[in-house]
Amino acid sequence: MTLEALAMNGRSQVCRNMAAGIGDRIAEVRKPSLRDSLGSFHNIPHRMEHVAFIHGVQYINDSGATKPNITWFSLQSIPGPVIWIAGGMDKANDYTMLRSQVNGKVTSLICTGLDNLNLISSFAGTVPVIEEAASMEEAVMLAYKSGKKGDTVLLSPACPSFDQFSNFEERGLLFMNIVRSL
Repeated sequence: MTLEALAMNGRSQVCRNMAAGIGDRIAEVRKPSLRDSLGSFHNIPHRMEHVAFIHGVQYINDSGATKPNITWFSLQSIPGPVIWIAGGMDKANDYTMLRSQVNGKVTSLICTGLDNLNLISSFAGTVPVIEEAASMEEAVMLAYKSGKKGDTVLLSPACPSFDQFSNFEERGLLFMNIVRSL
């Protein structure tokens, strides 16, 4: 089975698929069944969930990424330029681990939390454009206006949502509804 035939891409997903494949082969699952399952698997909602392609720009809802280490894998899985929507209830997060994935890949960081000082100071000088948005609507509109064909707009907050939302699902659903109304 080729990597392109996998339903889930990105290095971390490929590693998970390989581990599942090894386990299935040990359990003597037949190759056609394994190929079918790995080729049609759909991730859970709000985890690298494709929302839409609009004018050649891909929009991904990763609202469930409520910690920097989860966002690391999300950023790592996107090969091209990223407009990153992040922020929320920042609990003195350490974003240092994200720099390797952000540097040279993230063209714009749009901060949506109520307190974005830590996020902004962590990526000042690393991300060419950093903007603050007072709402998810404003964040999506800023991303929409700056997006170019081949870009990916990624909502991967690296923070819990409790500063503005009841939970990450509410945040992700709002993001998806706004994107689908563009």
